[in-house]
Amino acid sequence: MWWFYRKGPSGFSGASTAEEVTAGVDGRGLVAVVTGASSGIGLETARVLAMRGVHVVMAVRNVSAGVAAKEAIAAKIPGARMDVLELDLSSIASVRRFASEFESLNLTLNILINNAGVMTRHCKLSCDGLELHFATNHIGHFLLTNLLLENMKSSCRDSGVEGRIVNLTSSGHFMTYPEGICFNKIHDPSGLNDFIAYGQSKLANILHSNKLSRILKEEGVNISANAVHPGVIRTNLFRNRTIVSGIFSNLTFKFICYFKR
Repeated sequence: MWWFYRKGPSGFSGASTAEEVTAGVDGRGLVAVVTGASSGIGLETARVLAMRGVHVVMAVRNVSAGVAAKEAIAAKIPGARMDVLELDLSSIASVRRFASEFESLNLTLNILINNAGVMTRHCKLSCDGLELHFATNHIGHFLLTNLLLENMKSSCRDSGVEGRIVNLTSSGHFMTYPEGICFNKIHDPSGLNDFIAYGQSKLANILHSNKLSRILKEEGVNISANAVHPGVIRTNLFRNRTIVSGIFSNLTFKFICYFKR
């Protein structure tokens, strides 16, 4: 499957690793918040940012898992600067608490990686009465971004370094209604299936990125807002799916890896 190795305008391909993409980058003096940093894409993002000298704040739902991940990274990267803070994106109160705790660290903020996400077997409501996919994948990150944005603006203004907001999306944003997001029934689990619920949350991530990018540009703020589809990567996103779904995703990953050899 030669197209995995076909390089794009950036000079990298679908087979490029995070270490390859960041080779030569000096991140000392920068601060990044990475949500869902205890496993999968978030963990690798946190690891490589720390490797490049960035001070990484790992925003995780399971603090014990976050601390274990931090210690594993620190064991291989002496001098890595990392903090672990609790963040449950499905809870508005937790998002606000995280933002308050982050501000109490008196850190600047240059990079925000909105990576965490869920895909469950059944549509259900969050503790705030919101559909869980939409609450976790979109609303939580939307609120987090807004709460941290002023810090990012002042950080980029004082340092002269471009700020960066990255929303991890998915090709699953196509799995929505023909008209897109149905706001009149978005928090009614009985009217949704899990794939549509997930797709709507991912579409919302993209719309958020596009709108925020335009607003920041109009304000003349040196911060870019980006929607990034990470490609086919084996993570624990399917941990709450059925056995059949898990087997299917695992076989799909192995099929692609076979042709990438």
